[in-house]
Amino acid sequence: MIKELHNKLISGEITSTQLVEQYFAVISQKNKDINAYLTLTKELALEQAKKVDEKISRGEEIGILEGIPGAIKDNICIENVRTTAGSKILDNYVAPYDATVIKKLKEAGAIILGKTNLDEFAMGSSTENSAYGATKNPHDLERVSGGSSGGSAVAVASDMAVWSLGSDTGGSIRQPASFCGIVGLKPTYGRVSRYGLIAMASSLDQIGPMAKSVEDVAIILSIISEKDKLDATSTPSVNKRYEDYLTGEVKGLKIGIVKEYLAGLNEDVKKIINGVIEKYKKLGAQIVEIELPNAKYALPTYYIIQPCETSSNLARFDGIKYGMRADDKKNSDYNPDGLPKNLLENYLDTRAYELGAEVKRRIMLGTYALSAGYYDAYYLRAQKVRTLIKQDFQKAFEKVDLILTPTTPSTAFKLGEKNQDPLQMYLEDIFTITANIAGVPAISVPGGEIKINGKNLPIGFQLLGKWFDEETLLNTVHAFEVN
Repeated sequence: MIKELHNKLISGEITSTQLVEQYFAVISQKNKDINAYLTLTKELALEQAKKVDEKISRGEEIGILEGIPGAIKDNICIENVRTTAGSKILDNYVAPYDATVIKKLKEAGAIILGKTNLDEFAMGSSTENSAYGATKNPHDLERVSGGSSGGSAVAVASDMAVWSLGSDTGGSIRQPASFCGIVGLKPTYGRVSRYGLIAMASSLDQIGPMAKSVEDVAIILSIISEKDKLDATSTPSVNKRYEDYLTGEVKGLKIGIVKEYLAGLNEDVKKIINGVIEKYKKLGAQIVEIELPNAKYALPTYYIIQPCETSSNLARFDGIKYGMRADDKKNSDYNPDGLPKNLLENYLDTRAYELGAEVKRRIMLGTYALSAGYYDAYYLRAQKVRTLIKQDFQKAFEKVDLILTPTTPSTAFKLGEKNQDPLQMYLEDIFTITANIAGVPAISVPGGEIKINGKNLPIGFQLLGKWFDEETLLNTVHAFEVN
């Protein structure tokens, strides 16, 4: 779609300003029901579009993404734009700088339509944990969009943006991509700078692109990936143009299947995954059964490491250094007749009233696991298991080029169905979290649809690749998409 719109801009069939206005018209029509956007940046978008149109009118060359409108998850900073991370504690925070990915997008001439909804501080698998209300699935408004990048997925799926950026800590790009029927990529850890992303779990977080096609995702990745001196974990990208690797040829490629992953799978999902496997066989890929013996420990490992890092990262939001301060006289449990009397009471009131239940749950879990006497038993042991999981992937990639799994165990579930049961919600990440623990790139691509109560609900499949080999990963799913 990006290339198609690019050609229309060059030919004069449409202007960037007209394109932007068309998307804002769709947003005004749909967003009130779906709740994908939290903040719209119409003035900025039209200003960016005008510059592109002037450039075209002068006969100057424009870049592939120049003049094409997209959306940004609201935990990524844009200068002079409100950035809430889906939390009331940051309700009035206006970012004073651009995240590195935003700087790259602006340099490329991309148009930013606004900031999208998410689970608070990116903690969740349904975008029901947002302080600003849930984002609904465009395929069935009674179902969740997935999370935590639900708003970014829905903006693309419901034609309120051409592309979007999300962040992925345990599946937060891929799971909503699966639920909404779009493509979502979590790059290799370090491929894309995290500078300007509001941190949740720093060793797991990764920014990535979402779009309706693999080619569009590849184009976005080419623009946002780079070595960044402001992020010590980022790595050189050698200015790769990932879209140039999309040959559609996968003959001889070895794709690994983890038999245990398919054993207890929902029959409808299993049928779609088996269909994906058969298609790859027809395209000439070789299917190889592999083992990831420690993958069964991935979920508990993740839910030790992630809360620990969350506890550390969110300590800054105390109403003094960062975040809104709870100073409502009626709301103070510690001093009902007036404002909190001391610093501790200020902290307690602020975090009690401005942070949501899931955020508090994970902070408490992490603080407990890091406390004296428990650090070795929980956090240190989880890091050792993480190493074993990474070693499993290293051994597997000696035999295969890629690993194929479901993205999610089911289609999108009903709103309110799981948000009162944290363990059930955490199980939604069972197939996605291993990629974050090991740091490998992974992508979710629409695999088919399952009919439930008369509605066709999309479901994705996931491919995991070798570290820093996004080109093979993207080409393999592109072959599935176009053949």
